[in-house]
Amino acid sequence: MEDAGADFGHRGEQLGLPPEGPGSIARPGRRIGALAVDWGLCLLIAYGLLTNGYDQATGNWALLIFFALSVLTVGTVGFTPGKRLFGLRVVALGTDRVAPLRVLARTLLLCLAIPALIWDRDGRGLHDRLARTVEIRI
Repeated sequence: MEDAGADFGHRGEQLGLPPEGPGSIARPGRRIGALAVDWGLCLLIAYGLLTNGYDQATGNWALLIFFALSVLTVGTVGFTPGKRLFGLRVVALGTDRVAPLRVLARTLLLCLAIPALIWDRDGRGLHDRLARTVEIRI
């Protein structure tokens, strides 16, 4: 009897990435943890510096701070504080550095949330696919 399931290989195999260790696709738990750290940091900055108590404006400012933080840090060093804490880095497919327009597109899509919730079989969000980037372990 034939095996009915298809063997898709490991995450990132189609991208030429190793199955485990440095350079492999970041797992969802680490990605979500890094996002939570970054969002918490941005909320703290917005709450402490820009508003008088927590309200709707705090969340809006936090999103703007998150956008700026992501564009600046991913565009220069390849990771945000949360990604660094969890040992992750964003790279462009085929190269190490992400071009500024790709960083802007990726971050804008990430802030919209929906593209980040749609994943392919490699575990890449739609925001990463459209920007032709991948989040890897370092």
